[in-house]
Amino acid sequence: MSWRESLIRIANYEVESLQERVSEVVERRMQADLRLMMLEAEAEAEDRNAELDLEAAFLWAAFRNGVRHRRKELQAQIDALVAEEAGARDALAEAFEGLKKYEQVAENARLAAEKETARREILAMDELGLRRAHR
Repeated sequence: MSWRESLIRIANYEVESLQERVSEVVERRMQADLRLMMLEAEAEAEDRNAELDLEAAFLWAAFRNGVRHRRKELQAQIDALVAEEAGARDALAEAFEGLKKYEQVAENARLAAEKETARREILAMDELGLRRAHR
């Protein structure tokens, strides 16, 4: 295996691991979004319940304070995950660029080797032709 193939394999591994990281961060963000939506739905249900039940109305203010606190925590988690996702996507884009550079270098080296091989073959054929012409 040549050094070019090794670089490409390493770059591919980096791209794959960063893709896994991005998908993991996206999954965590989606779960946090879902928890926030569930919290909102629970708060709406309790609001309706407080309208119908006097005891629930009495406890409603404390419940709303708890919901506000949990909403802030969840929103902070979501904001952090959004930032982490953006960073992971940037790292993935850089890894793709690196991979493409390595692939381009390998392709250029392959083409240069083919060109050199063709040049040597032409020189050999020319030499053979000159030898036959001198006989």
